[in-house]
Amino acid sequence: MTGASQESTHTHSHDHGHHHDHEHGHDHGHGHHHHGGFKGWLVELFVPHTHDAADSIDDAMEASAEGIRALKISMFLLLATTVLQFLVVLFSSSVALLADTIHNFSDALTAVPLWVAFILGRKAASRRYTYGYGRAEDLAGLFIVAVVALSAIVAGWQSVERLINPQPLQNLGWVMAAGLIGFAGNEAVAVYRIRVGRRIGSAALVADGVHARTDGFTSLAVVIGAAGVMLGFPLADPIVGIIISAAIMVLLWGTVRSIGRRLMDGIEPDLVARAQAALEQTPGVVSVQRLQLRWSGHRLQGSARLVLAEPGLAEAEEVLHRADHRLRHALPKLDDMVLSPSLGG
Repeated sequence: MTGASQESTHTHSHDHGHHHDHEHGHDHGHGHHHHGGFKGWLVELFVPHTHDAADSIDDAMEASAEGIRALKISMFLLLATTVLQFLVVLFSSSVALLADTIHNFSDALTAVPLWVAFILGRKAASRRYTYGYGRAEDLAGLFIVAVVALSAIVAGWQSVERLINPQPLQNLGWVMAAGLIGFAGNEAVAVYRIRVGRRIGSAALVADGVHARTDGFTSLAVVIGAAGVMLGFPLADPIVGIIISAAIMVLLWGTVRSIGRRLMDGIEPDLVARAQAALEQTPGVVSVQRLQLRWSGHRLQGSARLVLAEPGLAEAEEVLHRADHRLRHALPKLDDMVLSPSLGG
């Protein structure tokens, strides 16, 4: 008998994230769909890609440790920014700036649930959670999305309130300085979190970076509004606030789709194509009968059924070993991968 009817009961499974010594080279280039012009810049600013295979981390523990380190450093940087803004509030007595300061302080604390998720993700699988705790990271991402949406709604409501009931701003120079401090601090945190999130494959950490970026533009709105008031247009502040709030809600949709796709076991087609190419190029593999991949936090899991040329069990074991080796070289963020032979002849 041949084909699927001769399928072996042998399963080739690995659960490790260590580095391999590779003696062969592969071309693992991949492409993303980039938009040109201003729209492309705007999309990349608020909806960055969540993986970067050119600069990846193989070890799950190392990736989680780097994610926690990024959260620690960025959280303390945001808290320092908040303290500086609060000092300016004491000099300027600006209610708008006080609201922005409180907003930035609360946003700094959104790092805490993601921090907890990274720690949970390092726990070993249990009898109840047989796939491990990686999904806690994506749930934290949902929480971050909810906070960003709530922040945009509150900022929009405050802007409309100030449009209906205008209030004069005082000490505009101090207000502008504090807004610039808030923008600079949030943008630095955004760049850092997005860069690390891309490297370790964490959609939640990238979302938190986008969150910091939106907060930075909210602080910048304070500066633009104050500048408008200085130029004799008192309604500039609330109008800019409304525009920024609307923009945040529109651009947040990209992050919602990214997190939602992870929770629905969605995977980037590019990763599937790279995995299939690595498997099909393995000597002894005739074809890939089935291939499944999914994200669990910032690590990949999956399974594949391969049609093999050699019917012998020993030969099949060797082919599966080589296929696993090539696959992990193509997908450095891969953790669990179950390879099953479907012998062909």
